[in-house]
Amino acid sequence: MDNLTKYVPNVHFEQIPIKNLVSNQEYQRNLSINHVKKAASNFDLYQINPVKVSRRNGINYVFNGQHTIEIVALVSESRETPVWCMVYDDLEYTHEADIFANQMKYVKPLMPYEIFMANVEAGNDKQLIIKDLVESYGLHITPSGCPGGICAVSSLEFIHDRYGFHILDLTLRLTIGTWEGEPQSLSAGILKGIAKLLNIYGEDIKEDTFKDRLSRISVKEVVRTAKERRPGSMGFAESLLLYYNKKARNPLPWDQLYARHSQKAVEQTAENEKAEKISSNIENEKE
Repeated sequence: MDNLTKYVPNVHFEQIPIKNLVSNQEYQRNLSINHVKKAASNFDLYQINPVKVSRRNGINYVFNGQHTIEIVALVSESRETPVWCMVYDDLEYTHEADIFANQMKYVKPLMPYEIFMANVEAGNDKQLIIKDLVESYGLHITPSGCPGGICAVSSLEFIHDRYGFHILDLTLRLTIGTWEGEPQSLSAGILKGIAKLLNIYGEDIKEDTFKDRLSRISVKEVVRTAKERRPGSMGFAESLLLYYNKKARNPLPWDQLYARHSQKAVEQTAENEKAEKISSNIENEKE
């Protein structure tokens, strides 16, 4: 048994108030206020991991878990709140930095499909709704591209969260009705591009017109044009709109596409400024 102790870290666990933890080491990444706010709004007590702490000269230095303590502080509205800490008493600063830099080196991250299916097994409503919707069109969620399968699960969740169930439903209906389930038509770019157009133009996009005009264009041509125009879902939205408007007597206005895009940029700028202000307040609290 003695030979096995070398595989067990020399640590002990303590509940330490957040106010007594220091997490501003130079090697750490910048605190993401957006991440803290998002996690706080979806707070789950069972998702909290122990904070890794190096106790040097009587000071508790956090080298893994700085976001965790800020999330708990935000939810509890107090830095008096204790968190469980895994305390190391034998680390030097350089060793802490080395652990921080390499702690995720050999950890295999979960794939979007694995996370999605775990949520299905957990009975979470959003993933069950999306799965049922996909299957109602004779398709299934899959970890890799194959006939009759959708592997762009992150895009399905994005569309559901950003635009709502109705847009996701109509996006799938248009995609399948236009290209009859061709695997490449169920890719992230195509799905997000169609959803963006539906969100911006609404009922001005006629389902029959979309299917008639776009079914004449191969998915490969849509993808090629999208990549030539610009990256991301906007490139796909432009490509799809280009072919939708082709030879139309009353084409959909292009400026409407960019007006919404510009408004989103304005909103994001305001959100970034708000996040910076919150970050500044947190730093002032620490000082």
